Amino acid sequence: MTKIRILDYPDPKLKRVGKKVDVVNEEVKKIIADMFETHYGTENCAALAATQLDFAEPLAITVIDFSENKDDPLCLINPEIIESDGEQFEYEGCMSVYPDHLHERVKRAERVVVSALNEQGERIELSAEGFMAKCLQHEIDHLNGLTYLDRLSPLKRQRLLDKLYKIKKK
Repeated sequence: MTKIRILDYPDPKLKRVGKKVDVVNEEVKKIIADMFETHYGTENCAALAATQLDFAEPLAITVIDFSENKDDPLCLINPEIIESDGEQFEYEGCMSVYPDHLHERVKRAERVVVSALNEQGERIELSAEGFMAKCLQHEIDHLNGLTYLDRLSPLKRQRLLDKLYKIKKK
């Protein structure tokens, strides 16, 4: 397994859309293993999308595990939100957007149902609410070339970017 570099905002690669996976073969399983290696090797990481990592052609894969003991891995391939309702307005951070320094409240659905393939290539549906729902939406945004900054008003985004540039100067 290999630890893959996490891209830092404003790297233009963060705008890439994950390529759909047709078959879960050994190559895809190796990518998933490398993603989990990166995830577990990164402090305070709840989840990672392949498009956040320095892959030549990232696939539409996300890995998630925010359990206390990091022993509840979840891999979603080609995830899509098929239902959503309610609303939450909670703080988010991102491993690609200076996670130790920048957080902002983002409006998300309170509950979602996601359709995806699992690591064995089987179709699954996952219902989630609260933090897990927020996490799923955040990662699916990444797979569609978005960061949580894209969900902010222009004024909030500019304030965060100003703070980011001050951090980068130091």
